[in-house]
Amino acid sequence: MELILWRHAEAADGTPDQTRELTSKGSKQAAKIAAYLHRHLPDHHRILVSPATRTKQTVSALTHHYVLAPTLAPGASAEAVLHAAQWPDEGGTVLIVGHQPTLGEVAAQLLGCVNSTLSIKKGAVWWFSQRDGSAQATLRLVITPDML
Repeated sequence: MELILWRHAEAADGTPDQTRELTSKGSKQAAKIAAYLHRHLPDHHRILVSPATRTKQTVSALTHHYVLAPTLAPGASAEAVLHAAQWPDEGGTVLIVGHQPTLGEVAAQLLGCVNSTLSIKKGAVWWFSQRDGSAQATLRLVITPDML
């Protein structure tokens, strides 16, 4: 199984949190990563997206074919994200568009960093592959918009 974590691009500050929108810079970040994903995503994949405005705007740079997953909203647990993705049993490729610190907690758990959170930059993608049919993962790629 391939699990891709995509943190939403830069969003404006404000409240309510759920309706924060991407900034101009955030729209450019989303477009850069979307162009990369267009070239590298396998044909058959699932995309699960937090219902927050900024995550929907981020993924819309890539596609409008995704599933809103309320369990991925800000404050979600790493376990909720992995359950939504059906890691490691689903097979195929799943792209999760979500938030920090949750995605950093997922990345840390996949890498075996117990009780840790890794910092995932705004707009960045972390791409994991399942290893040896277990819940262990190999980190294949980390890419940020400013690298493209």
